[in-house]
Amino acid sequence: MIVRLGVLSTYPTTQCGIATFSAALVRHLLAAGADVGVVRLVDEPQGAAPLVVHEWVAGDDGGARRAAAALDEFDVALVQHEYGIYGGPDGQDVLDLVARVRVPVVTVLHTVLTRPTPNQHRVLAELVERSAALVTMTATARDRLVAGWGVDPARVTVVPHGAEDNRATAGTGRTTSTRPRTVLTWGLLSQGKGIEWALLALAELRGRAPLPTYRVVGQTHPRVLERDGEAYRDRLTALTEDLGLTGSVQFDGRYLPAADLRAVVRSADVVLLPYDSNEQVTSGVLTEAVAAGKPVISTRFPHAVELLSSGAGILVPQRDPSAMAAALERVLTVDGVADAMAAEARRLTAALLWPAVAAQYLDVAAGVRHVALPAAV
Repeated sequence: MIVRLGVLSTYPTTQCGIATFSAALVRHLLAAGADVGVVRLVDEPQGAAPLVVHEWVAGDDGGARRAAAALDEFDVALVQHEYGIYGGPDGQDVLDLVARVRVPVVTVLHTVLTRPTPNQHRVLAELVERSAALVTMTATARDRLVAGWGVDPARVTVVPHGAEDNRATAGTGRTTSTRPRTVLTWGLLSQGKGIEWALLALAELRGRAPLPTYRVVGQTHPRVLERDGEAYRDRLTALTEDLGLTGSVQFDGRYLPAADLRAVVRSADVVLLPYDSNEQVTSGVLTEAVAAGKPVISTRFPHAVELLSSGAGILVPQRDPSAMAAALERVLTVDGVADAMAAEARRLTAALLWPAVAAQYLDVAAGVRHVALPAAV
């Protein structure tokens, strides 16, 4: 029997990682035969869009009640959770919604903190209580739920983030051209991405190895742009000039269409993730890099530790440009290192591709569609 899924999430045209994730998941759920509708989280009304059955406008009186009613038209509600996408302190408005939904709720947790504030802990605890099943994208996030919220591990399914198949086909890989190698960091730009450490690493690498071209691709995060403008990008540009790297560093501030971005990823020789965070349990960029068969150099955030430890990447400490420089030197100059990392990435790819991921979500939904819930308010 076909499962009817109502997805609660940010969604295009919103430009954020969860919107991109949900759009891809919905597309592949439909391809797998599911009936899917989207309840879109928006700051302002966006109007009609394919598959969007309702919009929950932030701050709208009665918005949670109406969004819950829209989700109740489906067999299962698939709720994407990140504190910042819902209204109220620490996104607590989501609790009003899940208290009203009458169909089983599967909550997908994009962030599970090791040191939440008391209110963050309360919000997630109540969301967990109202959920028939929980999905995390890493074992680390599942373990944090068990340790920090006392969740029964049997209630949690680990499903990878998901990625398109972006492996290079025959004839599209690296050639023997004399162009500089390309190192790529991409994604919405904001403080904490660690680009300054990557720039310092390039400066340290100079004189030890031929400098690669370092591409930083992606627009500034819309919420950061609204609050701070281009202050972070401007600081990075100034640092690039101070370090004498303007001939080797390219900043591309566009939000690229998916096909164009996949082409950029395929053209890279190495993906560099110099993130500052020690908390990040989910990274779509990391998943997509591995699924493209690219060698990855990453700081030791939890998702990277979990996904790269078998050999698909090199892990370095946060805020350590010397370690990043050493890793770049090794991958770019030591014969066989990049090829071995890419081979391991390709071995991991099958489990990360969206068709496999969508099938796991359908299994989770089928397992809870008849679960009895606490009485709705």
